[in-house]
Amino acid sequence: MLSNRTGGFLRGLIIVAVIGLWMAIGALGGQAQGQLSSVQTNDAAAFLPASAESTRAAEVAQEFTDSETLPALVVATTGDGSALTPDDLAALDAYAQAVPGAPLEGTSGDEPATVGDVSVADPVVVPSEDGEAALVVVSLDASVASDRIGADEDSVSELAVGALRDLAAADASEGGLAGTSLDVWVTGPAGFVADLVTAFGGIDTVLLLVALGAVLVILAIVYRSPILPFLVILTAVLALTLAGLVVYHLAAADILTLNGQSQGILSILVVGAAVDYSLLVVARYREELRLVRSTTTALRRAVRASVEPIAASAGTVIAGLLCLLLSDLSSNRSLGPVAAIGIAAAFVAALTLLPALLLVAGQRSRALFWPRMPRYEGAHAEHAGVTDAQTATAESDDAVSVEGHGVWSRVASFVGRHDRRVWVVTALVLAACAAFVPTLDAEGTGDSEVFLADVDSVAGEVALTEHFEGVSAQPAIVVAPEADLDAVVAAAEGTEGVAAATPVTDQPAVAPGAPAQGDPVVVDGQVRVDVTTDAPSDSQEAVETVSALRDAVHDVSPEAVVGGAAAERLDTQLAGQRDLRIIVPVVLAVILLILVLLLRSIVAPVLLMLANVLSFGAALGVAAIVFNHVLDFPGADPAVPLYAFCFLVALGVDYSIFLMTRVREESLRVGTRRGVLRGLAVTGSVITSAGVVLATTFAALGIIPLLFLAQLAFIVAFGVLVDTLVVRSLLVPALVHDVGRRAWWPSALGRADRGPGQPAGTGSAGQSSSTRAIASDSDGVTASS
Repeated sequence: MLSNRTGGFLRGLIIVAVIGLWMAIGALGGQAQGQLSSVQTNDAAAFLPASAESTRAAEVAQEFTDSETLPALVVATTGDGSALTPDDLAALDAYAQAVPGAPLEGTSGDEPATVGDVSVADPVVVPSEDGEAALVVVSLDASVASDRIGADEDSVSELAVGALRDLAAADASEGGLAGTSLDVWVTGPAGFVADLVTAFGGIDTVLLLVALGAVLVILAIVYRSPILPFLVILTAVLALTLAGLVVYHLAAADILTLNGQSQGILSILVVGAAVDYSLLVVARYREELRLVRSTTTALRRAVRASVEPIAASAGTVIAGLLCLLLSDLSSNRSLGPVAAIGIAAAFVAALTLLPALLLVAGQRSRALFWPRMPRYEGAHAEHAGVTDAQTATAESDDAVSVEGHGVWSRVASFVGRHDRRVWVVTALVLAACAAFVPTLDAEGTGDSEVFLADVDSVAGEVALTEHFEGVSAQPAIVVAPEADLDAVVAAAEGTEGVAAATPVTDQPAVAPGAPAQGDPVVVDGQVRVDVTTDAPSDSQEAVETVSALRDAVHDVSPEAVVGGAAAERLDTQLAGQRDLRIIVPVVLAVILLILVLLLRSIVAPVLLMLANVLSFGAALGVAAIVFNHVLDFPGADPAVPLYAFCFLVALGVDYSIFLMTRVREESLRVGTRRGVLRGLAVTGSVITSAGVVLATTFAALGIIPLLFLAQLAFIVAFGVLVDTLVVRSLLVPALVHDVGRRAWWPSALGRADRGPGQPAGTGSAGQSSSTRAIASDSDGVTASS
């Protein structure tokens, strides 16, 4: 009796210690999670490898100017489209004079206090040739634009753009444009970066709250309990704080690169994975509570039975995501470790924190399931265990009936009776959907097409393009040998889509892209030519022009390099296409190897991989139809199908792993065909719930008004539902049922399938939860297992 009391006391101490440790992690990680945006890098140029042509061009081009600038362009037009009046121009002159003194919000001490402190030149007012618009050019210092300053650690460029917009909205007495007839926008590279940061600003709180709220509703429906859903949500939130704590310190130390997309994906992935793993643990715990009296014993068995499939699932996802380390883009390379850290945090939380929470009430922990508390059914369970083989004999290879799983028993029986017809029809439907994959336009998009909501920078870009033909905030840059100058200029001017090609001289231009007078600047025998495109530099049309420009310039000057904003986007897209060709086969090979080791078979893993690749193709094909004909999206970034593939194949295999590990357990006991049906019947509800949860969390990414995240949200959410409801529920079980024991080849299970009524072996590998030790006394002392 004393020993039991001591054991209970020690268990209580361990539970308190585990929960206390996680509360401490939550306190520290919560602060780090809120500061993740301060260590973000959203500059596409920073993601490119040093070998990229635009990167090499940027390094050489710096020698031709005293300082690099990040232009913020203030575009003004009249509200009715008429010509600007002298009063309008006077107001703009007053605005330009007030810009250097515009305060940067929240700065203090030695930090820059005004826009003038972070600019390299005084603002310049440039009227348009048609007289209907004017441009105020504010040249921010690119070397400090990404520095974090102020109380909220915002970037210099973000604060400067905010100051320009606040000044434009101020009264004329303060140098503002309020009360005039002018419509004003702040655009250019600085404006786009500021709007991108604002769009990502919802990731910290809004995205997480929406995802957690949706998951909470689903859990309430699944558990029909007022307590259990909050324990699962708490597990997911604390797992996220652990991931945030680790990622924050790694990003702050420049060990990995974190951007807004990765941060949003991290939040969704951790919540979805943690809830999925928790669902499996809780489902197995509920099952064990009916077999044993002791809640401690029940939980120990549940965790022991859940470790293998959850570890296999987490390992598969982590291995698949770490294949992104092969990417040429640092943003992709870092997403792999960032997401892997998130999955690892979810795994640890589900198998440490959640079990502690489930035992927090000791022997009264069954009350956590109230009002549907699982009752101890020891005698019934013992009878079921003794007659298990006879029950299996009563079932046929084509039908199954598992107590407590009526709906999924009927689904399993349907699959068993029509296995070949089911897998052939589902495969054909998925293949038909996959046939639309070639119609998905994933060649890339322009900056103005990234936003799904109306933003200032996009509207300003439209006005700039309309009234300032041939003026570019970021022209393409060509650096070539001095002897090739004339040939390079001629080749550039002869390229379709090029408006002008102007050598950099010792006298600066008045406006971006405008011609300058003077002699060409020569540095180490090289000259620089700024090439202005007809299309805005941040558009996909400009990218295509720069691609043609490179070909033309390289033909006349093989040593020349072409850079600039459009070239950086081109190199990013080329790197993304290269990543698709390299990473996709590696991910497939890695996951296939894991499945072979897990299932101790070759045939079953190959079938699973084929099914999941087909599922991914179907999701991508349906996405192409929706994007092209329903939502009318302009295209997609090459990273969209790459990210979707890594997530869908890894996460899709998850559900097949959950199913097939249970199928293998049942097959050892009752044979493969019956094992498939029993495995499907037993796991059907929990895996479906997990799939719906994960799809819901990824769908929450759609609330961020950015094209990339909206597309990724749809593809992954839809794909997860296809994996859950079609592949795992119909295609895979029907296929394995049809193939039979050969699915386990070359393992012993594939050579000698257990016959009807043959009793299970005495080894633990062949036992299910209903044939292990049946009962325990109230103090948790169990029979042999």
